[in-house]
Amino acid sequence: MSKTVRTRFAPSPTGFMHVGNLRTALYEYLVAKSMGGQFILRIEDTDQERKVDGAVDIIYSTMKRAGLIHDEGPDIGGDYGPYVQSERKEMYLPYAKQLIEQGQAYYCFCTKERLDMLRENADDPGAGYDRHCRDLPQEEVQQKLRDGVPYVIRQKMPLTGTTTFEDAVYGTISVDNSELQDQILIKADGYPTYNFANVIDDHTMNITHVVRGSEYLSSTPKYNLLYEAFGWDIPTYIHLPLIMGKNDDGSVSKLAKRHGATSFEDLMKGGFLPAAIINYIALLGWAPKDNREMFTLPELVENFSIDGISKSPAIFDYDKLEWFNGEYIKAMTVEEFAAVCEPYFRQALGDLPLDHIKLASILQQRTTKLTDIPEKIAFFAEQPEYDVSLFVNKKSKTTLENVPSLLQAGIEALEALTEWNHDSIHDCLMNLAVTLGVKNGTAMWPVRIAASGMTVTPGGAVEILDILGREESLTRLKKGLAKFS
Repeated sequence: MSKTVRTRFAPSPTGFMHVGNLRTALYEYLVAKSMGGQFILRIEDTDQERKVDGAVDIIYSTMKRAGLIHDEGPDIGGDYGPYVQSERKEMYLPYAKQLIEQGQAYYCFCTKERLDMLRENADDPGAGYDRHCRDLPQEEVQQKLRDGVPYVIRQKMPLTGTTTFEDAVYGTISVDNSELQDQILIKADGYPTYNFANVIDDHTMNITHVVRGSEYLSSTPKYNLLYEAFGWDIPTYIHLPLIMGKNDDGSVSKLAKRHGATSFEDLMKGGFLPAAIINYIALLGWAPKDNREMFTLPELVENFSIDGISKSPAIFDYDKLEWFNGEYIKAMTVEEFAAVCEPYFRQALGDLPLDHIKLASILQQRTTKLTDIPEKIAFFAEQPEYDVSLFVNKKSKTTLENVPSLLQAGIEALEALTEWNHDSIHDCLMNLAVTLGVKNGTAMWPVRIAASGMTVTPGGAVEILDILGREESLTRLKKGLAKFS
């Protein structure tokens, strides 16, 4: 009988969720859901010194915004809890002691001072622990335990031969056992190390597929030796390629803050939509069979397969993410877009009672990042100071000589309107061009400059006048005309 596929996302509560972590969570979710399985959330807080207040809440809110809903976890429970490592603390030591009894682990009583000295005097910085306590006589070990000498428990690695494992992405990998250090399983404070707790938790939670970054490839033999020591089934390993960032000189290196926003939170603050971020991150290391790019989360579940994951590093391209974001914005209804824009409208306009749907409609096709919105619409709240030279436009055939009469005619025509709305303003200015015997652009350009004080605006003269309203529009047009007095 085939086992139900179970994956787990096991972040440490150390701050914001990095793009790499988020991609791991996404792929774990997709592996489970694409195979009809379960996706588990586990909090790995064994490193108490690095724990950050509020970080667990960030994990929950990020997962929720990203749409990665877990089937079991600290907040909703499940059959394999507790789902927080510090709450499972009592279960790890018996497993470590079992390994000691089997001759596959040992008590190490070396002091911090001795270990520091080892490191200082080592010719090879990666040499690691010298296995000083590995073969202490049993009587000496028992005496030290009776005397309450502090200890850690270390895994007894094989000194010869190789350890081989299969990875779903990288294939067969072999490591010489001589390269493996006798890693600590239980620390002096009684907490398990990350590596040990990981194995115990994954086994006791029936995790079938372990998805993580390729930087953990070298640790995998240590995990497998533990699984073998306990006689447990080894999970399917899926190691993901690194995510790189572009450097100024054109080279690439592991994605870091110098490349730009690297956390989900910061990307959202940078004006990116959660759905666009998730869609883009899904393609960092995974290629769909039909080369398409736009996917909803359910569509990703439907199309995802492990054999589409690449070995090659993926490059995080902020321009490409911005393009995705723009496409997502265009695909929204204007009402949905207006709702998303709300905080940015408030930032630029305060409580100014302008029509947000109309604002959204002129911005939607011209916006790729939500954070650009306040600057684009600030002129509605406060018109910038501008020079009459802005009225001059070669293409529209407007000059400092003809603009005053064009503006004067525009003001008179608009003042005569009985209704003030998009269609009436549009028809009024079109008729004005006919009456004056000029092109539409020639009649529109001076009105747009006087209304906005800017050469580049979302929306043209008609949309700007409609949103500003009659009184504010005419006030601005008259001020523009007065610049020529």
